[in-house]
This record gives sequence, C-alpha cells and structure tokens, in this order.
Amino acid sequence: MSVQVITRDGEAEYAVLPWAEYQALLKAAGQMPATAAAPASKPSSRFDQLASLREAKGMSQGDLARAVGISPHYLNLIETGEREPDSAIQRSLAHVLEIGGWEQPS
Repeated sequence: MSVQVITRDGEAEYAVLPWAEYQALLKAAGQMPATAAAPASKPSSRFDQLASLREAKGMSQGDLARAVGISPHYLNLIETGEREPDSAIQRSLAHVLEIGGWEQPS
C-alpha cells in the first residue's frame, strides 16, 4: 500500500492513498465503496481550446503571456480552466490570437 503521511508540527495529520486502495480498504471494512466521492471532472470552459489556438499560431505560453501582459503561470491557469480571465484579458487574448467571440463589453 502506498500511503503518503502529511504531518503538522511533527504529528501525523492526514494520510493520502490512491483511490483504488481506498476503495479496497472500504470493501475490506464492509462498507459501500464511495463511488459518489470520486473526483469530479472540471466543467467545460469557453477557453478549453486556448492552448491549441495558441499552438496553431506557433506561440509558446511565454510568448502569448507577454503579448497579453500576464504571467505564463496565470495563462496556464486559464488554459487549464482553473481561472476565468477578466474582460480586459479576454479582449487581449482575442486580439493577439485574432479570434472573435471572447470579447465582452466593458
């Protein structure tokens, strides 16, 4: 069993283990497997295709980030759907990538 123990102030606080091993432990304990607690997929974003649009233009994340005026890290968060850019960044992305439909009236 591969368990990661997370400590705080030298004391074990959490144990993290792979989902399949967690399910096996529940089954061995005679409990119902927690299928409803499985990690949920991220909702679809209108920026799902941002990375492929950027790559189609031959741009790296750093190139696009500089052109838009944001950090490559923040651009990565937008591309992975973890952040929704504000309207100014949306307009900049649309302008730099030469696409329509992302601009929002300010």
